[in-house]
Amino acid sequence: MTPVPALDTQPMVALPSFPVRLRLESVHVDFPAANGPMRVVDGIDLDIRQGEFVSIIGPSGCGKTTLLNIVAGFVKPSSGRALLDDAPIEGPGPDRGVIFQEYGVFPWLTVRGNIEFGLRLAAARVSGAQRTEIVDRYMALMGLADFADHHPKHLSGGMRQRLALARAYAVKPEFLLMDEPFGALDAQTRTAMQDLLLQVLATEGKTVMLITHSVDEAIYLSSRIVVVTARPARVRTIIDVPFGYPRDEAVHEDPRFALLRAHIRTLVMKEYEAQARQAAATE
Repeated sequence: MTPVPALDTQPMVALPSFPVRLRLESVHVDFPAANGPMRVVDGIDLDIRQGEFVSIIGPSGCGKTTLLNIVAGFVKPSSGRALLDDAPIEGPGPDRGVIFQEYGVFPWLTVRGNIEFGLRLAAARVSGAQRTEIVDRYMALMGLADFADHHPKHLSGGMRQRLALARAYAVKPEFLLMDEPFGALDAQTRTAMQDLLLQVLATEGKTVMLITHSVDEAIYLSSRIVVVTARPARVRTIIDVPFGYPRDEAVHEDPRFALLRAHIRTLVMKEYEAQARQAAATE
C-alpha cells in the first residue's frame, strides 16, 4: 500500500481548459493590535482554477477566514495581490456568493423572500416572472417548496442552511465561498448537507473555496486541500484529493481515504502544537 506521505503532492497540474480564476500572490495581512500590527496572513500564494473545490484547513484562529474574506472582497491585503480573472479584487460582487456558519438568512423574511432578496438588488435584478421561476427552482432543489411562506425561526438548522445555499445560488455566482457552513449542524444533518452540496454542484457547476475544521469533510468534498500553518497563516502544503466526481458515501470506505485523513490530521495537529507554543511564549 502506498504510504501516506506520497499523497502530500504539489498543486494539481492544470489542464488548458481550466483557467486560473483566482490568484493570491504573496498576500500579507496585518491587523492593528495593542502592541503594534499583528500579522495574520504571511505570504500566501495560491491559484484556484475554474471548477475546483478547494478546502482550507488549519488550526482555529490561524487566518483561514481572513483568506476567505480577501476573496469575498471584505478585507484588502496589507501587501501582495488578490486577483479575480487577472483583475484586483476591490470589494464584494455578485460573482461571489458567501455562506457563513451562522446561516446568514433574514429572520423577518419568509423562505421565498430570502431567496428572492438578491434578485431584487440592482446587481442581479430580474423581472417578476424570472424571479418566480428562479425562486421556485431553488426551493424545489433544496427541498423547501413546502415551506415557502415560513420564516427561518420555524425551520431546523439544516433547513436554514439549505435556505442560505438557495439564496446564494439564486443570484448565479460563479464562486461559492463557504466559511464552516455546516459546523453548527449535528453529524447526521451535516452529512446530508454535504451530499446535497455535491448534488447541487453537479447540477450547477461552481468554483468553491471552503473553510473547514473537519478533515473528513475536506476530503469528501474537495479536489484539493490547502493545509495552512498556525498564525500567521502560510501554506504548509497543498494536497490533491485522489477521488473523482461524482462522489458518494462509499468514498469513506476507500483505504486511501483513511490514509489521507491520518496524514492531514497529523499535519494539523503539528500546527496546533505550534500554536500552543506561541501562546505559552507570550504568557
